[in-house]
Amino acid sequence: MQGAAPSEWRAIWQIFMKYSNTSESLKDNRDFQRVYQYGKSAANRTLVLYVYPRAEKMRQLEQIPYSWKMAGYTKNRVGISVSKKVGNSVVRHHLCRLVRESYRLNEDKFDRGLDLVVIVRPGARELPFSDIDRALLHVSRKLGVLQNREGAEKKNTIEESR
Repeated sequence: MQGAAPSEWRAIWQIFMKYSNTSESLKDNRDFQRVYQYGKSAANRTLVLYVYPRAEKMRQLEQIPYSWKMAGYTKNRVGISVSKKVGNSVVRHHLCRLVRESYRLNEDKFDRGLDLVVIVRPGARELPFSDIDRALLHVSRKLGVLQNREGAEKKNTIEESR
């Protein structure tokens, strides 16, 4: 059995990179602490979202070389925190998976170069996925970290009609 042609592998690789290369996990305690200390936050009954625009800070200081784009400074890093007050480990892990899936489905709507920390509140334990998804988009809109694609498309169509 022969493998796929190089052009087919290239197409498969581009599809894979499209969906896997836009975010990473936030793991270090100092990264969490930086987001808590210097980031902005918004909350609703279900979630608290902290956002720290690390790529924007580097651009303001004019210290972001082009090669850093390849090192991940245009990627978002996401950390999810679920307290023991929410439930046992099975419940906490389930909520963590729901939040991660909600972000994954909506990550193309988010700006790039952000550190995001999502804290799940105890009220989220009984909620279905659709409510958690709606809550994540709600707090993201409050912080203004969603890309405004609809407005950009409207501007382009207005300019093209002139």
